[in-house]
Amino acid sequence: MYKHILIPTDGSDLSWMSMRQGIAFAKSLNARVTALTVSPTFRAVTVDPVMVADTPEQYRKDCEAAAARYLGAATGAAEEMGVTCESVHVVNDYPYQAIIETAQSKGCDLIFMASHGRRGVAALLLGSETTKVLTHSKIPVLVYR
Repeated sequence: MYKHILIPTDGSDLSWMSMRQGIAFAKSLNARVTALTVSPTFRAVTVDPVMVADTPEQYRKDCEAAAARYLGAATGAAEEMGVTCESVHVVNDYPYQAIIETAQSKGCDLIFMASHGRRGVAALLLGSETTKVLTHSKIPVLVYR
């Protein structure tokens, strides 16, 4: 079955629930986990209030601190469940690409990720990283809802 599972997180409650379920799933398979979080590249002109107030250096520090929180929680949960876990923080404007590229480079054989389950106009307007991963990945994807 699966031996190495990539589990992306964005720090949201849903991705945290998905992370816990993904780690439990990995434990049931005796698989290892790679936890991933993706930060966007700093932009001087943006509508993101965090980037507007920050210098590139401060933004980098803020992203690293957030990634450390998210990934620290993931590695802590994995340790608690007895699952081997590596953590990765990537900077990329396209999270779905970073998810697929990390899964490939780390030799993962499954991507386990959350979906908000948006439908209709909300799905069209907001897009979905999960849908993009499902569309572009050659690695199997298990969606937690």
